[in-house]
Amino acid sequence: MLIETETTPNPATLKFLPGRPVMNSGTRDFASPEEAEASPLAEALFNLGDVEGVFFGRDFVSVTAAPGVAWAHLKPDVLSILLDHFAGNMPLFKPASASFSVPAEADGLDDDPADEDVIVQIKELIETRVRPAVANDGGDIVYRGFKQGVVYLKMQGACAGCPSSTATLKSGIEQLLKHYVPEVTEVLAV
Repeated sequence: MLIETETTPNPATLKFLPGRPVMNSGTRDFASPEEAEASPLAEALFNLGDVEGVFFGRDFVSVTAAPGVAWAHLKPDVLSILLDHFAGNMPLFKPASASFSVPAEADGLDDDPADEDVIVQIKELIETRVRPAVANDGGDIVYRGFKQGVVYLKMQGACAGCPSSTATLKSGIEQLLKHYVPEVTEVLAV
């Protein structure tokens, strides 16, 4: 079995492609060892001690190294864990846990029903234009709300903490949404 690796715009994060599906649907972001307890794979990666984030996408796993950790030292250990997991056809989640992505409305704002048409447009653009692009970089962006012209998004995986995420959010996503949805005045990360 061969696991390919790709760099991401976030120098602390590498994207690992096992050549098979990772998540059947949705995504899952682990930002701490406690959250990783739901997944034997995420837990094993955090147990390395030099990992501060794990993200499962449709066909990839993004791993974020702790500050000051060199990928030259961490990458062989991550690859070993991933190879063992995928070659052994081990389960991605423990039986009592849920293998889901956080629903778009969870932890979000209470959207005003009067904005429903605008929100549908925003969500469609995020789903069709934004999410595929950031998935290529090992991350995800999830809609969290729309209030008074401001779109709130949550960045996950390689996108969370990426030095270029602010530029991506403002120059890329905000401009795209403003162009297609005139009601949008600003995009903010939550």
